[in-house]
Amino acid sequence: MRQTLLSFGHGYSARALARRLLPQGWTIYGTTRSPEKALRLEDEGVIPLLWDEADMTEAFSKASHLLVSAGPGEAGDPVLARFTPEITRIASGLDWAGYLSTTGVYGDHQGGWVSEETPLTPGTARGRARVDAEAQWGAIPGLPLHTFRLAGIYGPGRGPFEKVKAGTARRIIKPNQFFSRIHVDDIAQVLEASIQRPDPGAVYNVCDDEAAPPQDVIAHAAELLGLPLPPAVAFEEAELSPMARSFYAESKRVDNSRIKRDLGIELIHPDYRAGLAALLRAEG
Repeated sequence: MRQTLLSFGHGYSARALARRLLPQGWTIYGTTRSPEKALRLEDEGVIPLLWDEADMTEAFSKASHLLVSAGPGEAGDPVLARFTPEITRIASGLDWAGYLSTTGVYGDHQGGWVSEETPLTPGTARGRARVDAEAQWGAIPGLPLHTFRLAGIYGPGRGPFEKVKAGTARRIIKPNQFFSRIHVDDIAQVLEASIQRPDPGAVYNVCDDEAAPPQDVIAHAAELLGLPLPPAVAFEEAELSPMARSFYAESKRVDNSRIKRDLGIELIHPDYRAGLAALLRAEG
């Protein structure tokens, strides 16, 4: 198998995938807008490409695999806005392409279950932008596209422990509120499994086995730390940013059966309890 990945928006999840692929001899080109992040990527063994400056010719000519982590903005998908001709030119020659989307495309289901067959009824502007981006990537002729709808991502540096330790965590209570989550290590293993078993056109929900109310996760983090239970606050009274408040506008449980059945996935962190315990061990 050819082993050159061009990764657009080479951030948190893509870096986790790179940690799995680089020891296998892969060459990885990763785009970033930050010169500081470019230096970090180089230290990690990735060939950095500064979004506004780098010449992408070599990366496009050598790429066998394509990963898109960059999300759409107000002007739409930034990768397609700039590189549609180049991507269209190489599409049929790629072995695999992956687009990282979000379970936000399903909208609110009042705590009910969603699967990959559930109609897309996004209730937020971000969700609608993701639906549009999925469609635009899917319309590129010959592109061997795989779409990954990610639940809430956590992992090293992205967990509840710091807020709990600082005493700023709150258990925000909203009845019948369920979120699905996924540890970044499991995102990486799902992507690697898909690369090894390409199925162009496939869509995968990427989440763990247990959707849970957010206050339960905060409470468990405090318990693991041996700290007092953070205070409970009614959702209506909570001080939240507009983005945080928008997450609470949607409640659903996400079915992950397909990644297990089609990709043979056995989750490293099957629920938030296992994931938080692993984070705590890693942080000492």
